Amino acid sequence: MYIYVLFVHIAAAVMGLGAAFAFPLIAKSARTVSQAKFVLSMLKRLEILPKIGSILLLLTGIGMAILEPSLFKAGWYIASIAIYLAVQVIVAGILPRQMNKQLQILHTENGERLPESYKRLSKLSARWEKVTHAAAFILIVLMVFKPF
Repeated sequence: MYIYVLFVHIAAAVMGLGAAFAFPLIAKSARTVSQAKFVLSMLKRLEILPKIGSILLLLTGIGMAILEPSLFKAGWYIASIAIYLAVQVIVAGILPRQMNKQLQILHTENGERLPESYKRLSKLSARWEKVTHAAAFILIVLMVFKPF
């Protein structure tokens, strides 16, 4: 049973992380207000992939520990859960609020030139996304190498 849960865990990681890593690339492509509105609406629709992947990662991660209780004592596993939970604050709380603020700014804009306030928020979001990407990399390292 463990191998099947592990398979779902890995598939969820690919589904969720793949989409999440693409978000900044897509967001940077907007050059006008119309493009930015389209990009943000597309990202809102695509965020279902990281959400489903994230939930599956947590459930299968805990499921693997239930099947293999020694994981609950492994430092790398405990660290992975802690990092995962910290990242969820950013992914489920901070980034969606940033996206909503960006959309509000765009809806008040009359022209096609991206306002500075939008650009500032985009840069801030990009920094938060870099944190989540670094955390994802650390999680992968912990799960593959199990250093402690």
